Amino acid sequence: MASRYKDKETGTVVLSFGGQWVSWTHTAVAYAAFLSALIVGVSLHFHKIVQNEWYGYPEEWFPSVSATIGDRYPERSIFMLFIAITSGPRFALVGLWYLLTARPGRTLPKAVAIAGLVRTLTCGGWTYITSTDDHDWHDILMISYLVFTIPWTAGLQEIPCRRILWHFVAVTYTTYAFFEWSLILFDVAFDAVTALDFSTFELVIRDVNGANKGSNKSSVLAAVLKKEKESATIGVISAGFRLGNALDIAADAYHGFVFWSILTSLGVVVWYFPLWHMGISGYEAFVMSTISPALLGLKSVRSFVISNQRVFHLLSLTGLLAYLVVNPTIRLFTVGFGVSMGCLAWAATWFSDSVPRQTRIPHSRVDALCFTRWAPLQAENAVMKKSGSAVLSAFGIGGLFFALHSLLSDTSTMILWVWDGYPIRGPVSNVHAWFTIAAMTIGLMIGTFRPGLVATWTAFGVGSIGAAVLTLYQQWFGYYGALALATYLTAISVPLIANASKKSPAVVFGLGFFIYNFLVLFHVWVVAYAFVPGGPLVREHTDWIMITTMLFIGAGVFDLISEQASASKTNIRRRPGASGHRKYHVGILGLLNILFLGANYFRIPTNDYKPYHAEDRLFTAGIWTIHFSLDNDMWSSEYRMRDLIKELEIDVVGLLKSDLQRVIMGNRDTTQFLAEDLGMYVDYGPGPNKHTWGAALLSKFPILNSTHHLLPSPVGELAPAIHATLDVYGTLLDIFVFHSGQEEDEEDRHLQSEYLANLMGSSPRPSVLLSYLVTKPLEGNYNTYVSKTSGMHDVDPSDWDRWCEYILYKGLRRTGYARVSRSTITDTELQVAKFVVPRPGDDSARVWAASPKQRDKKTSESDVPPGWRFPALFNGEGVRGHFYNVFNESRYYKY
Repeated sequence: MASRYKDKETGTVVLSFGGQWVSWTHTAVAYAAFLSALIVGVSLHFHKIVQNEWYGYPEEWFPSVSATIGDRYPERSIFMLFIAITSGPRFALVGLWYLLTARPGRTLPKAVAIAGLVRTLTCGGWTYITSTDDHDWHDILMISYLVFTIPWTAGLQEIPCRRILWHFVAVTYTTYAFFEWSLILFDVAFDAVTALDFSTFELVIRDVNGANKGSNKSSVLAAVLKKEKESATIGVISAGFRLGNALDIAADAYHGFVFWSILTSLGVVVWYFPLWHMGISGYEAFVMSTISPALLGLKSVRSFVISNQRVFHLLSLTGLLAYLVVNPTIRLFTVGFGVSMGCLAWAATWFSDSVPRQTRIPHSRVDALCFTRWAPLQAENAVMKKSGSAVLSAFGIGGLFFALHSLLSDTSTMILWVWDGYPIRGPVSNVHAWFTIAAMTIGLMIGTFRPGLVATWTAFGVGSIGAAVLTLYQQWFGYYGALALATYLTAISVPLIANASKKSPAVVFGLGFFIYNFLVLFHVWVVAYAFVPGGPLVREHTDWIMITTMLFIGAGVFDLISEQASASKTNIRRRPGASGHRKYHVGILGLLNILFLGANYFRIPTNDYKPYHAEDRLFTAGIWTIHFSLDNDMWSSEYRMRDLIKELEIDVVGLLKSDLQRVIMGNRDTTQFLAEDLGMYVDYGPGPNKHTWGAALLSKFPILNSTHHLLPSPVGELAPAIHATLDVYGTLLDIFVFHSGQEEDEEDRHLQSEYLANLMGSSPRPSVLLSYLVTKPLEGNYNTYVSKTSGMHDVDPSDWDRWCEYILYKGLRRTGYARVSRSTITDTELQVAKFVVPRPGDDSARVWAASPKQRDKKTSESDVPPGWRFPALFNGEGVRGHFYNVFNESRYYKY
């Protein structure tokens, strides 16, 4: 750039340019290094660079960064040329950031700069020492680079998307490659954002000949630079660090976590009663525990609660003690009281936060005590804002809280909305759940630092499109909509709650939580339509719920935008939030993301998925109706379920009534927990937006393909089914998991039996049905399921005491069958059967199955090989209330 001016005192300017060009140069050259190597490598050596020690093309079809930049000529040379050029701008970038943030007496900028320098050096190390040159040093330098990236990115107030995954099975090399390339692309993009910070800098090269260094210009420039630093970093970097403030923010975060934990538990303890009453129980009235803020409409109550916030926040913690209460009814009252006090306390806190606080008082550094350590407001200070609409704000609050609760209280929820079976074509919970957390983090950052960006109709439109895409589409495209919606919801929550807090807390939060309750019931009615009055009117209309939710949020946005327009016309400027608190909030967000990434890492499957008796080509199949992992005494039952499944050595199990991704079930994911702890593949079955009670499949064998079915249900509840093909000892085996409709809906069950019989009959492969059929043995629809059409046989036609659960099979040698007492886990026993898979070309199973007398001939345990026997642990009285329950008959069949 040409010289723009001369200064007699400081010399002639030879060259000057904006600091942002350092960032842009670094970005352009770094991307050129990696992308040029990728293009050349794929063009010249595609099959070689996708090959790894175990697999090649077509199982693996995308190269890793290491293979691309380090294994072949000329891509290696092209990469090294560009990466050498990148080093200059990269060091300059670190230096400029230090200059931007450095202040006398502060050590944090120095620490960040050191981390940036070490990070840059280790980056050169792992790029120039490739995995081909020295695999160990390449990995050491790569890991060091990632370690020093954490303080560098934390110091820059951002957390980039970084994740490395590896486990040695086909296709995971390609998955690893995508994550490795994402690391590079996001890392460079992250550094590119510094262009916004460096726009306040101008780099000047001067011909200095005795420049005057004693003028007071330096102090003026320093003052200007300080102001520019604060502007560039939104006041975050300039704020000092105080341990007390940091502990306050940590208490805020923890106390918010406690509130959501208690609120999400309410639906579960309420749901217990209609679940066991099989209809309306009366205890559903406890969902109204949330509308306690309506009491703030009374001036005396409002004054008392605001003046005693600490007391009410502490009272809300009684909800945490519910686990000590044995009686389910009293436990419901305990949780309900905790929710009521929590909603009342938070409404009072938000309202009092909307006016100036008084001075601090002595405090304790423990969650609620620390959180409420500000001095209470006097009643006369708590003045409600008259402008705007409290009712519109209430609609916004109701819609917002329902959306946050129903979609974002568990990271698996929206992933399961878009799940559609194997082969995997979308996100999975134990690998991609952090993406939801990242989207929520980004949204919260936007809402905190740039609320004006989301308080617009454009942003609302983006959020609405995200909601529509999530509702209507599956796989990755549907999840992109979920991420857009997650970002919008957390972003709009900041200005929406801030605006609502200035109005009548009784109307905004009392009515708001009433609307939230309406949406919760609406959300239950769409699937529970067969059990509630008026249910058929909203049957299977999750789309209506989503539309209603977004319209309610839109009402709140309308009031927010109207308030902003009114403030603009009257030249009223709102004081931004304290920059010091922003600093600590950013730190908390960064820490939570790092912790979640660490937890996510440990969730990556490392199991070998070995069946229990591979040497005998035997597998054990089971069917269990688990009633939403809620046991007979209202305790969560997934740990006891896991133990029983493991001790019975079950290789394939179907779980029914397994959809827990609803407010009333606590938005839990029992199937994922079981899969991770038991080392099994999992198909969740039809998702929460498919309006069923759930059907899931867990398998020690690879699931090659699975399809989900919603069987004909013109009157009653939807009947879900999974049709999965497994690789069992090299033989393709079909597993059907199915839950039939209710006893009252006879025509539904007849249509479903015909549909499933045809579906099973369409498979020429050996098959097993794990089912809940709602029929008596040898009667009615039983003879449709067990028929020439289906080709299926009953695992034990002589067992007359079954009503719901059945195991059917074809093309296999059945060797054993047992029913296992449920104890108090649920109201339905676990049924299991053992099968031997014929070797390829062995036609004995078909011949054996053709003779009912031979097929159903029983024998004693001593006559079967040890590997075929059921675990002796459950003989006699068994353990923990679990024992074999097949009367006095033998559990084994003659082979």
